[in-house]
Amino acid sequence: MKVENTSTSSRPASGGRAAGFTLIELMITLVIATILLTIAVPLYLHQIRESRRTEARSALLDLAAREERYFDTNNAYTGTASSLGFSGFGSANPVGNGQYYYIASPITFSNTDNPPTFKLEADPMTGKGQDQDTDCAQFFVDSKGDETAKNSAGADTSATCWQ
Repeated sequence: MKVENTSTSSRPASGGRAAGFTLIELMITLVIATILLTIAVPLYLHQIRESRRTEARSALLDLAAREERYFDTNNAYTGTASSLGFSGFGSANPVGNGQYYYIASPITFSNTDNPPTFKLEADPMTGKGQDQDTDCAQFFVDSKGDETAKNSAGADTSATCWQ
């Protein structure tokens, strides 16, 4: 009885070259992947910054609504965080997902103006990634309902940032 060899060989029976990838094919694949990543990563980071801007705007509008509720009850605005349901303002007390915080000192309010006024500001936390957003570096809301923003150079970018 004759036994056949059933083992597989890395060489084809015809004696041709072994199956696999050449170094050139791998390098072309690597170049294509690098080009795709070069395009995809900045777009992804831009989308992340956009979504964080939305959260900052929502948080600032929430703070403005709290000021208005406080005014309805007390007939005056407040700059005290605990009166508005927060433990504090400033970078030690981030809001939302921790990318922004309310500025404590520029939260301005005047109960002597007729009518009383307030202006609120949210800035990005340093070192969390959102501080790299140079287009929308600061968000503002005031008692008149004006929603404004500034870029890192201090120019008005409200049309871009409050879309």
